[in-house]
Amino acid sequence: MMRRALYAVAALIGRGVLGAVFMTHGWEKYGHGVDAVATQFASADVPLPHVSAVFAIMAELGGGCLLLLGLLTPVAGIAVGMVAAGAFLYVHAPRGIGENGGLELVLALGALALLVAVAGPGPVSLDHLLAGRMRARRRGEMIQASV
Repeated sequence: MMRRALYAVAALIGRGVLGAVFMTHGWEKYGHGVDAVATQFASADVPLPHVSAVFAIMAELGGGCLLLLGLLTPVAGIAVGMVAAGAFLYVHAPRGIGENGGLELVLALGALALLVAVAGPGPVSLDHLLAGRMRARRRGEMIQASV
């Protein structure tokens, strides 16, 4: 019982921090504008810089918000994980470890995004609440069908 409670708190904190970090980065990109972000991406040789900029802004803002809520968590985790992978490949990996803007933070964020996408949001989430309601509805339908 204690282990479940600890997991619930840890999942909520991890998912919440991840969502807040990505929302912050997405809000910053949104504030600069798609064209400015696309120009920055082009200078880093990111493929399709305009499309990538739109995706990054939407994934970071939308995915971060969904992670905070614990809603559509696998989709949100994959989306922000893709952004982290792109940031790793095109920006941070060439800088190495330990330097300003190095790859440690983006690796940690990407790993946490993967973990959340695969393990799920934890019991304190809208995904968990909605899944419970769907199970209860199915049970009610099964009971009615058997009568």
